[in-house]
Formats: sequence, structure tokens, C-alpha cells
Amino acid sequence: MNEITAITPQMKDKKRCNIYIDGRFFCGMTLETTVKNRLKVGQIVTLETLSKMQLESEKNEALDKALTHISATRKTEKQMRNFLRGKGYLPDVIDYVLEKMREYDFINDGEYAEAYVDFAGAKKGGRLIKMELKSKGIAQEQIDAALDGLSEEKQTEAAVAILQKYLRNKEITREALQKAFRYLLSKGFDYEVAKSALTAFGECENEEE
Repeated sequence: MNEITAITPQMKDKKRCNIYIDGRFFCGMTLETTVKNRLKVGQIVTLETLSKMQLESEKNEALDKALTHISATRKTEKQMRNFLRGKGYLPDVIDYVLEKMREYDFINDGEYAEAYVDFAGAKKGGRLIKMELKSKGIAQEQIDAALDGLSEEKQTEAAVAILQKYLRNKEITREALQKAFRYLLSKGFDYEVAKSALTAFGECENEEE
């Protein structure tokens, strides 16, 4: 059994409050749910009971918040889970919301990865894109499937376009090309792609050769 040690209003949402159990933050909850269940400081409760209260009373509100959050730009499942956790929702509510969003195809990490590769492929190399997708919580098999559409030819075209901007108004010297080569590597392009792109501007003996 656990004790409710504090119930405080949320600063950013006056309709919600924070519930503290045994001196530590446990979850957020609507004032309506708190009043309806007559929760008060000093009350002895189980964590399971609080979780059920939140699930039954707030799952639809949580879904509405999630749909509003995702309306501007598409999000990954990890990003949505972090958003809901930040609002103080417990795992049962978060799982319910994510299940509904997957069911209606509001969340689809595979499609997100494909769209991200299409967009980022003109600005970044495959290595950097892979790292960014991993940080967004995309599964490795979904990343690999999305990157299958990013051919070496497309990467080379993107690298050449980046070099054209990078080398604009610069004298094409050996030193400039070496810096350009390192710049492409920092953008996540593979060694061979970077080297191939540089041939359009001149020969470059880089430090890695």
C-alpha cells in the first residue's frame, strides 16, 4: 500500500493536477477524476488502483491530446510515448492511446522512416540518416527497409549538389577539396560516395587514402 503525500496543480494545464506517492511524483490526473474518486493527501491507495482510475477516466482525453500533438507533423511511436509520459499519463493509458493510433494508422514507424529518407536523402548521407532514425525509436528492420530506396546514385547526386553550394565562390584547390571531402563525411555520406562526388570538381588526395 502507498500514501498520497501531495496533490498539486499543474502549471501548464489548470484542469490537471500532479499526484505524489510516498513523496515522489507518480502521475498527472484531471481535477475531475481526482474529485470524482475523492482522492486526498494522506489517503492510502495502491498504484494499480490509481492506474485504473486514470485509464477509465482519461483515456479519451489522452487520445485527443495525442491526435492534436500529431496533427502538425507526423511523429514516431517513441516520440508519442515520450509526449504522453511527459503529460503524466501512466503506461496503461499510453498503451491504449498508441494502440488506437496504430489501429487508425496515425502512427506508422515504417512509413515515417520512408518519408524521412525521401526528405533527408537530398541533404544527408545514409549513415547520418540511420543514426537519426535510431534516435527517433525506429526499429532497425524498418530503417534498413527505408534505406533500400536510397541508392548510391541518389546519394552521389545529393553529395554533388551539397558540394556545389559548399564550394561556391571558393577557389578549387587541393586543400579546399580535402575540406569538402571531410564535410561530406560529417554529413553522413560514405567514403566511396564522397570520393565519387568530388571527381566532378577535381582530384583530391584525402588523408584517409
